[in-house]
Amino acid sequence: MLSARMLEPMEEKLSSNGVATFERTVLQNGLRILTSTLPYTNAVSINFLFGAGSRYESDELAGASHLFEHMLFKGTSRRPTPREVSEVVEGVGGSLNAFTDKELTGYWCRLARPHYRDGIDLLADMVRNSLLRQDDIDREKQVVYEEIRATNDSPGGRAALNLEQLMWPDQPLGRDVAGSIESVGAITREQMIDYLHTQYISSNTVISVAGNIQHQDVVNQVNDLLGDLSDGKPLPMSGFEDSLEGPVAHVENRPTEQAHMSIGMHGLSINDPDRHALGLLSVILGETMSSRLFEEIREKRGLAYDIHTSVHALTDTGEFNIGAGIDPGRVLDAVPVIVEEVAKTREGVTERELLQAKELTRGRMLLRMEESRAVSGFLGGQELLRGEVRTVEQILGDVDAVELHDVAAVAKRVITPDKMALSLVGPFDDPEPFKQAMRFE
Repeated sequence: MLSARMLEPMEEKLSSNGVATFERTVLQNGLRILTSTLPYTNAVSINFLFGAGSRYESDELAGASHLFEHMLFKGTSRRPTPREVSEVVEGVGGSLNAFTDKELTGYWCRLARPHYRDGIDLLADMVRNSLLRQDDIDREKQVVYEEIRATNDSPGGRAALNLEQLMWPDQPLGRDVAGSIESVGAITREQMIDYLHTQYISSNTVISVAGNIQHQDVVNQVNDLLGDLSDGKPLPMSGFEDSLEGPVAHVENRPTEQAHMSIGMHGLSINDPDRHALGLLSVILGETMSSRLFEEIREKRGLAYDIHTSVHALTDTGEFNIGAGIDPGRVLDAVPVIVEEVAKTREGVTERELLQAKELTRGRMLLRMEESRAVSGFLGGQELLRGEVRTVEQILGDVDAVELHDVAAVAKRVITPDKMALSLVGPFDDPEPFKQAMRFE
């Protein structure tokens, strides 16, 4: 059992009906553990999250976070081969993977309940005891090169990458998370070891577990495995520089049969009080087959097979996107229609649209929270990036509180021509006609 001196006080969050939705413990070294007990499922999902990602990297180290994530699967002192690592989870029918984003890196596994302790043990082993052998690094760089090439060969992937460079020029936010072949190739083993000791420290780590488990059992095991993980001062996240002067357009000439288009505007941060209104605006504009853009662009005009919107919130900014695939010969017809339809929301939306968007948002979140991996990620991501966790009920309460004037206000705040960017991949040379088509009063 743990000594009381080894832990800071445990916090328990309660839903409105008095049922615990999650519990939180901070070890003495600053490592945070969050769990949610889900008695209805036999699946247990485990996330190890770190404050590491492309926004922590210099230009010279671009792609280091992503390469490092790959390397933790190559072998540890206890499990020296990739097969021995993966078999711990996959050998009992589970799933094991990882991801790198702009602001965090995560390692996760999902196992049947009888095996979940092995999953925690494995991820802790990967974090603490990965061998980072030079031969493995050289080999894995080749794998990352292929990943970068695959994105570059994808017109949709290129449109998305080019859009980020337009929206956040000359700063890490606008870079590919994977870096470039040149920057990845220059990363040394010594730099990777320094990165481990700088970013993978106790106060920069959040472990979240969801399933039919007991909080204290998880705390006891994690404390045994990582209670003595060293702490330090991680690299700071690069700031956000608002240097977009729109409307701006970029075309990448490729002989595609379909033009791949992404339109982006600066969105809102994860703490912005208007973020829920923006989420509802996105639903109304382009997240369903009854949305405004889908109705106008596909159903009425037949200009696109698919058109959709999305919002992405970061710690200090965000992104509001519109994506579509369009016949190259009709893109100049489609762009002003899309922009006009988006701009109309500055005048407001209807009561019916808002109610439907709220119901969709509620249903989507409640259905998502039926799955242990979603719950684990929901808890851990908030804790790492926000430093606090809001429950599903609290978030849905905020969504329900959004009123018509809130949606109109956030539309006027976000949808402005001087903060609008368009990225297009297809058989085009001149971006100027598309830039002109994005203007509105």
